[in-house]
This record gives sequence, structure tokens and C-alpha cells, in this order.
Amino acid sequence: MATGTDGPTPISEADRDTAVRRLQEAYADGQFGFEELDERLQRALTTTTPDGLAEALTGLPEPVAHPDARSATTLTGDALGGRIRRRGAWRVPRVLTVASALGRVRLDLSRAVIEHPVVDIQLLLGTGGAGITVPRNAVVDLTALHAGLKQPRYRARRTVRPGGPVIRISGGMGTGRLRIRHSLW
Repeated sequence: MATGTDGPTPISEADRDTAVRRLQEAYADGQFGFEELDERLQRALTTTTPDGLAEALTGLPEPVAHPDARSATTLTGDALGGRIRRRGAWRVPRVLTVASALGRVRLDLSRAVIEHPVVDIQLLLGTGGAGITVPRNAVVDLTALHAGLKQPRYRARRTVRPGGPVIRISGGMGTGRLRIRHSLW
């Protein structure tokens, strides 16, 4: 016979993971800054009650399930000249195609929201160079990249924590050089 003094129901890891994902998405959408994200994540990761989790999500709109919400997994960026640049908090699609004949490409994935375990980046570059910063725990695969005159500059990390995304870079480069580095944090 239940007495009603059993205490609050503990939260599941799935609930916690969903809360963390919602906070990351809100940050990527610009709803609050990095400091607030850090505070809210700390609250979400340390609480043991549903009320504590709700406090971490205060002010966020309720998630709306759309049937094709996950179908927008490809992004293409083209430029004849000039720059293609993505940095800060942005949502990385499953497939990212970047084409530039003359310009430079800079992709910074260190603060980006990466929802897919594998991200394919297809580079179609002419004379411009490219720089890609990947998360600290990412695994980089360059086997499908066809380098032109200059080989890519990349030094794989000796130890990588499990659970990071796999970044597969493919496509072709003309005379430019690709530089890949891991984020420091």
C-alpha cells in the first residue's frame, strides 16, 4: 500500500538527454548566450528531479514534432569568389557541400550543434584554401578527398574520447590547401 511519501520520481537519462539537446538547440538558435547555456546545462546535468529539469528549460518553447523536421539534413554553400564562413553556434547538417572557385572557406565546428554521429563535408574547391576546425573529440576521415597540388595539413589526435562525431571530408581541391585542426576545448 502506497503512503504517498515515496518522494519525487527520478528522471531518466533519456529525459536528461532530451533536455540537453533542447538547450543546445536554443543556444544555436540564439535564444541565450554561452554563459547562460553553461549554467542551464550544469543544472540539467546535476538535477535529480523533474522539477529541477523543468527549471533548466524555463522560458524555452515546447518542442513541436514535425514529420519532416529531420529531412533538412543537407546544406550547400557556393561562392565564385569571396569567403564562405560558418562559425559560432550553428546547426551542422548531415551533409554539407561547399563549392568555391576562387574564395576561401572557413568552417568552425567547435561550438556548432552536431546532431548526427557522422557528418559528410564535400569540398569542391578551385584555387582557394579551406580551414576546418573540428570538435576536440571528433574523428576525421580524409580517404575520399582528392587533393590537387597541395596535400591537406592534418594531424590526428593521439587519443580521442569515444562518442565524438565522425567528420568525413570528400570532394576535390585544385591548387588550394586544406588545413584541419581540432578545437582546444
